[in-house]
Amino acid sequence: MTAVDTRPGPLGATELEAVDTLWRAANYLSVGQIYLMDNPLLREPLRPEHVKPRLLGHWGTSPGLNFVYAHLNRAIVAHGFDALFVTGPGHGGPALLANTWLEGTYTEAWPEVTRDAEGMKELFRQFSFPGGVPSHVAPQVPGSIHEGGELGYSLAHAYGAAFDNPGLVVACVIGDGEAETGPLATSWHANKFLDPHRDGAVLPILHLNGYKIANPTVLSRIPHAELDALLRGCGYTPHYVEGHEPAEMHQAMASTLDSVLAEINAARQSAERPSWPMIVLRSPKGWTGPSVVDGLPVEGTWRSHQVPLPGVRQHPEHLRELETWLRSYRPEELFDADGRPTAQVTALIPAGVRRMGASPHANGGSILRPLSLPDPAGHAVAVPRPGTTSAEPTRVLGRFLREVFAANEDKANFRLFGPDETASNRLDAVYEVTGKAWQAAIEPVDEHLERDGRVLEVLSEHLCQGWLEGYLLSGRHGLFSCYEAFVHIVDSMVNQHVKWLKVHREIPWRRPVASLNYLLTSHVWRQDHNGFSHQDPGFVDHVANKSAEVVRVYLPPDANTLLHVMHHCLRSRDYVNVVVAGKNDAPNWLDGEQAALHCARGAGIWEWAGSHSDRQPDVVLACAGDAPTLEVLAAAKLLRELLPELAVRVVNVVDLMRLQPETEHPHGMGDWEFDALFTPDRPVIFAYHGYPWLIHRLAYRRTNHAGFHVRGYTENGTTTTPFDMLVLNQMDRFQLVIDVIDRVPGLAAKAGVVRQRMTEARQRHHRWIRQHGEDLPEIRDWTWEG
Repeated sequence: MTAVDTRPGPLGATELEAVDTLWRAANYLSVGQIYLMDNPLLREPLRPEHVKPRLLGHWGTSPGLNFVYAHLNRAIVAHGFDALFVTGPGHGGPALLANTWLEGTYTEAWPEVTRDAEGMKELFRQFSFPGGVPSHVAPQVPGSIHEGGELGYSLAHAYGAAFDNPGLVVACVIGDGEAETGPLATSWHANKFLDPHRDGAVLPILHLNGYKIANPTVLSRIPHAELDALLRGCGYTPHYVEGHEPAEMHQAMASTLDSVLAEINAARQSAERPSWPMIVLRSPKGWTGPSVVDGLPVEGTWRSHQVPLPGVRQHPEHLRELETWLRSYRPEELFDADGRPTAQVTALIPAGVRRMGASPHANGGSILRPLSLPDPAGHAVAVPRPGTTSAEPTRVLGRFLREVFAANEDKANFRLFGPDETASNRLDAVYEVTGKAWQAAIEPVDEHLERDGRVLEVLSEHLCQGWLEGYLLSGRHGLFSCYEAFVHIVDSMVNQHVKWLKVHREIPWRRPVASLNYLLTSHVWRQDHNGFSHQDPGFVDHVANKSAEVVRVYLPPDANTLLHVMHHCLRSRDYVNVVVAGKNDAPNWLDGEQAALHCARGAGIWEWAGSHSDRQPDVVLACAGDAPTLEVLAAAKLLRELLPELAVRVVNVVDLMRLQPETEHPHGMGDWEFDALFTPDRPVIFAYHGYPWLIHRLAYRRTNHAGFHVRGYTENGTTTTPFDMLVLNQMDRFQLVIDVIDRVPGLAAKAGVVRQRMTEARQRHHRWIRQHGEDLPEIRDWTWEG
C-alpha cells in the first residue's frame, strides 16, 4: 500500500509521500464511515459490536475521488488558484466527508464533529445512520453544490458555477456510469458557451473505473481511439492517467494536472474558442480494497460498488478481512495519539478559503449580491379602465428584463436561460443590451450571437436547468424561460433542487441563495397551432407536490401583474418560483397600483367585474390564469346581460398556494379569509389554467369544498383555434354560464332559455371554425366594455 517512487515525475520523495499519505488517510476514513460505529482508530482488535448493524454506502468510487481530491490539493498549493469540486458520482459521499474532515472545514461547519478521535468516531457513526447524514454529497457537506444522488447533471452544474467566475477552476469528476446519461452527454457541449476571458474554467475528469452497479460501463469498454475521437470531437484535449500502482499513478496525475493547468492558463488568453483540457482517469473500481471475497474477485469489478464485505457482524472471516483492510492504510501513521491528522497528512492541504470545502462559491449565499431591479411601475401598461387596453405580457416583461440586465452589468450576476425560445417567448427586448453567448462559428445571417452574451440558449432543457442551478448555488441570479409543455423534461431535476433547498434551508451555515425562477409561456391555451403534443399544463401539479416551504406557483392574469410577480420572484431567496404567463396579445385588467395590491394579496375579489356587490352573491366565478380569467369575465358579462338579477362575485387567484390552508403552506389562507372570498355555502365555478383536480386537492379541507366545480384542461387537445381549445375542455364562457345555471339553486327552471342559447352558441362555434378556420368574430373581437 506504500507508494514507492519507480518512475520519473514532478513529485520529489517528500511530496510523493505527502500526497500518498493524504490519499491513504481519506481512504481509511471512507471505509470507516461505511463500517464502523466505534473503535475508530483500531486501538483494540475489531469486534462485531464495533461494526454498524446496517452497512450502507458506496466504496467503489470513493478511492478514485480521494485520489483526485488529494492531487487537486497539491496542485492548489503549488499553483495558487481557487477551485470548486463537483462530485458527479455523489454516492461517493464518504470520500468528500473524509476530505473535508481532514482539511478542517467539516469541523468548522459542524463543531460537534471534532478533528480528533471522538470526532472521528462521530464522523463514522453518523454516516448513513438514523439522525446522521446521507450517503451522498448532500448539502450537509461543505464545499458541495451537487449531491449526485441522481446522475447526469454534474457537468452542467460545473459550467453553471464557472459562468462569470473568472479565475475559478471547477473540477468536475464524472463517473463513467453517469457518462451514459442523456443530460451528461449533452453537457459536453457546454464548452461552446464558456467565454475564456470572462468565465472560469471547467476541468472535466472522466473517471473510468469500469463498472456501474452490476454491469460494465460503455466508455470503459470502447477502444481508446474511439473514446479519444469522441472527446476531441466535443472540443476537448484529453489527458490520460491510467493504472493501479500508487506511485506511478501519483506521478502521472501530478504531471497531468501541471500540464492541464498550464493549458487552462493559455486558454484564458486565447482569441479563439480553445480546445479545453480534460482528464481521463482509468483506475480500478474499489481501488485498494479487498481483492477477493469468498473466492470471488472484488477489487476492479462491479462487486466493489457498494459494500465489498457484507455481513461483517455475522461472519468472523469477513470481520478479520475488514480489520486487515483498514490496517493496510496504517492508521497509526495517519493520526496522532489524540486522533488528529498528522502533519504529513495535512502538508498538502491548502489554507483558508483555498480549501475546497471552504470555497465561498459552494456557499453561494455568502457572496450573493442583490439584484438592482427597476420599479415595475416604470414599465406598467396604461389601464384607464379594466379591459380597455391590451398587451403581450411577456413582451412587457422583456422590456423589464432588459433593464435588469442593464442595471446589473457591472455585477455580471444575472443571466437568462432558455431552449432557443427567448424571441419566440417575446422576451427579445433583452437583445438591446446583451446577446446570446456563443463561442462557435458565427455566420452573417446569425442574429444576436456574442462571445460575451448573457443569454444562454441551447436546445436542451436539462442543460438550461443544470446551468441555472449551478449559477444560483454559486451565488448569482437567473431566470429559466420555457414552453410550458416541455419544461416537464426537467421534472426530475426540479425534484432534486427542491430537496436540496429544503435541506439547505435547515443548515445554519448555508446562506440563502437566489430562487430558481421559471417563466412558463407559450402555454396550453395558446398552443392551438402546434397541437396536442405541445399542450400540457401539468408541471404545476408536479411542483405542487413538493415541499411547501420551497415551492411557489403564480398565475398572473395580465401584463402588470406579471411585472409585479417577477419583481417579487427575482428578489426572493431559497424558493422555486413557477410563473405561468401568456405571450399573446390579451386584455389588461389592472393598472400598476392595482396589480401591486392584487399580487400582495395573492387572491382577491374583483368588485368591478361582478354584480350586486351590496349583497351576498348567488354564485362565485373564480379564475386562476390568463385564459381562464378572460373566460370568467366574458361569462360574468353574459350573466350581467342575460340574468341581471343574479348576484355574481368574481375572484381572481394569482398566487395558487393561497388556496391551501395556512397550516399546510406558508402562503395559505385561514378558513375565515377563505370563506370571506369564496363564501361558506354558495356554488363556486372555478376556471383554472391547468388540470382541474389540483384545485380540488388544494381546497379539499375547506368548508365549501363540496360547492366547488372546477373547469380546466382535461387532456382534450388538437390543432385548432384558441377558443376551440376552451370549448374542447369545457372551460369556455358559454359552458361557464351553463355551469352557473345548473348549480345555483332554483335557477335552472327560470333560465332554461338562456341555457339553451349557450348550448346553441357552442354549436354555432363548432360549425363556424370548420367552415372558416378561425374563431367567431364575436369571440375574436370581444371586449369587456362592449
